[in-house]
Amino acid sequence: MKIRELAHGRTGDKGDTLNVSVIAFDGRDYPHLVRHLTAERVKAHLQRVVRGEVRRYELPGIGALNFVLEHALGGGVTRSLALDAHGKSLSAALLDIDVPPPDRGGV
Repeated sequence: MKIRELAHGRTGDKGDTLNVSVIAFDGRDYPHLVRHLTAERVKAHLQRVVRGEVRRYELPGIGALNFVLEHALGGGVTRSLALDAHGKSLSAALLDIDVPPPDRGGV
């Protein structure tokens, strides 16, 4: 299943740094996202675009993971020659990662 079936994304950018939050639709799925959506996995999935470090911050109170992706915007939104490879497009790509379905104990 795709991450987009369990969560939605919000983005922001500053210079060449992208910030993507992945927020679980249902709080019961948050531990599943924590287990399967690592910084390493995000970096590997977006390796063609993200040239720098990827850091993950956990926000369990709101069921979210926040990823900070360095050198991800081709030098910055106003300097990039890429067509729409900015926050919203990259968050959509991140939500396309495959994960196993969560085990909800028959629920």
